[in-house]
Amino acid sequence: MKKLLFQFDTDPIPSVFDTVVAYDGGADHVVPHGGINTANVGALVEGAIFTRAPKDKKSTALFVGGSNLAAGEALFKAVRGKFFSNFRVSVMLDSNGSNTTAAAGVACLFKSAGGQLAGLSAVILAGTGPVGQRAAVMLAKEGVSVAITSRTLANAQKACDRLKAGFGIDVQAIEAPDCDSRARACEGAHIVFATGAASSVLLREDDWKNNPTLRYLADSNATPPLGIEGIDMMDRGVDRHGRACWGALGFGALKLAVHRACVAQLFEASDRVLDAEEIYATAKAMALA
Repeated sequence: MKKLLFQFDTDPIPSVFDTVVAYDGGADHVVPHGGINTANVGALVEGAIFTRAPKDKKSTALFVGGSNLAAGEALFKAVRGKFFSNFRVSVMLDSNGSNTTAAAGVACLFKSAGGQLAGLSAVILAGTGPVGQRAAVMLAKEGVSVAITSRTLANAQKACDRLKAGFGIDVQAIEAPDCDSRARACEGAHIVFATGAASSVLLREDDWKNNPTLRYLADSNATPPLGIEGIDMMDRGVDRHGRACWGALGFGALKLAVHRACVAQLFEASDRVLDAEEIYATAKAMALA
């Protein structure tokens, strides 16, 4: 029985990256569909769930992607809403690589912390985007006190409200439009995870190396200048100024491995639902292996 992965992308042109990783994850055939939304996905899901016999449904899987996390979340919910009884197949959400990237970054921080993050505090710089929001979920579920920054308080609070509604977690919103205010936001924090746009310096080296409480830093930006000045995109838990530092490419290998592993999991059963928490569990196990 061929392993078929149907890629539902909310963008007009499906992601080539997601297609390649799907094949590397074990799919025999990947069928990308672009411009998918809650209104037109129904027939596609029905085609996936009404065809194969129950024992063979594990060989059909769905992947929800695209650059817009909110649209992806809505599509993910609509897909699952079409399932009933044993008429279901496994499905994964990874809009803009948000789940796998955040999972790999947080898992590496978890590894650097010796497997214990509970009781620490974290600031996610420019955390209103897909990776930042997903990282907030994963850290909060580990017992970390989480704050996210944005250039405006309204944007930060909007993201926090979404996280509360979607995952039941409490996250602090901080307005931090410049390096000075972001340095102040990190005072007292143990963890900083930078998840801002490419080529935007979010935290200066002098500010974090002179911060007495910081222990762990991660930066998801691989385009110079990096989000956290003074670390390297290849850092893999490198000690810099007494802090464990992770660069985007340093935890990027784990991100790809997690993505491939999760695709493989989709074909192990017909009822897998892989979102932030499930993908993070895979990343953490792989990081500590």
